[in-house]
Amino acid sequence: MKDRMGRELSTKEVTQKAMNRGVNILLDLELLVLSLVSSIVPSHLLRKLIFQSAGIKIGKKSYVHMGVRFYLPSGVTIGDGTIVGDHCFLDGRAPLKIGHHVDIASQVLIYNSEHDVNSEGFDPIEESVEIGDYVFIGPRAVILPGVKIGRGAVVAAGAVVTQNVKDFEIVGGVPAKVIGERKNKDPHYRLGRARLFQ
Repeated sequence: MKDRMGRELSTKEVTQKAMNRGVNILLDLELLVLSLVSSIVPSHLLRKLIFQSAGIKIGKKSYVHMGVRFYLPSGVTIGDGTIVGDHCFLDGRAPLKIGHHVDIASQVLIYNSEHDVNSEGFDPIEESVEIGDYVFIGPRAVILPGVKIGRGAVVAAGAVVTQNVKDFEIVGGVPAKVIGERKNKDPHYRLGRARLFQ
């Protein structure tokens, strides 16, 4: 038997690949269930309980709106008082840590795995993503692997963040660059309640 690159595999390697395939099928089924729950269960509390049972760590008074998709849920940690908008994508293949009182708008994509376009096998690269407390991420922003977003930073709508963002910086554009600085250097607000049935 050969791998996708045409290399001959030993019996041990074939067995390992078969086991990996089985684990991936189970993960795909779990992701299907979570996707259905996220799409059709209108109760924030019930969705949160199901997400937590799948290994997602969600803090007190945090809400995940409908339509959010996950990859490898056990790698995702969401702090207290955080709101994740509808139809976001949260990647847990490497640790994804979202802080406290973070406001993530609709359709934000947060990735922590990508392909090495220069490797012979188009191999995956996984790097953790960390989002500090009191961060605001605007609609349709994209956060790429290995990025750390500092406390109180703001990511403008549609931005593609490829590098770290310092505390209280405001970034925007493709790729995201510093466009300003947040004036409130001591945030201690609490986000409002999540929208019902969203």
